Amino acid sequence: MAEIKDPENTLIMETTKGRVVIELRPDLAPGHVARIKELVGEGAYDGVVFHRVIEDFMAQTGDVQFGKQGGASFNPARAGMGGSDKPDLKAEFSAESHVRGTCSMARSQSPNSANSQFFICFTDAPWLNRQYTVWGKVVDGMDNIDKIKRGEPVKDPDSIVSIKLASAA
Repeated sequence: MAEIKDPENTLIMETTKGRVVIELRPDLAPGHVARIKELVGEGAYDGVVFHRVIEDFMAQTGDVQFGKQGGASFNPARAGMGGSDKPDLKAEFSAESHVRGTCSMARSQSPNSANSQFFICFTDAPWLNRQYTVWGKVVDGMDNIDKIKRGEPVKDPDSIVSIKLASAA
């Protein structure tokens, strides 16, 4: 496993395909990193499916409303349409490029509509630059992200088993 430099800003995500380590970037997106940490601390992402996974592009997850297996309002047909009970976030666009392993917030057409959903890039996606908020990067386990089942929506999707801050793991 990669050396963890900052346990307060590193996520350990166990997926149905294996462990993934994500380095958070509060320097780029302090509001988004705070939200991710808040949801992680509540266990909100545990059991959430990867509902939209596009070959040569990205894997999307984080719908804690409709995408959480075992959750009160779990609905695979609606996964990707929900968020959390927290308010939407103001965009924190930066010059950071969307490259392989980038973790970025999903949103609707409104730039200030990110809430809980996020995606991880399989490949470079320069057309997303300065239009989506980059909040982290996979530093270990990208091979496990590569194994996630593809689909829009995904049939029998992979999921986040658990996600914790390295400082709490």
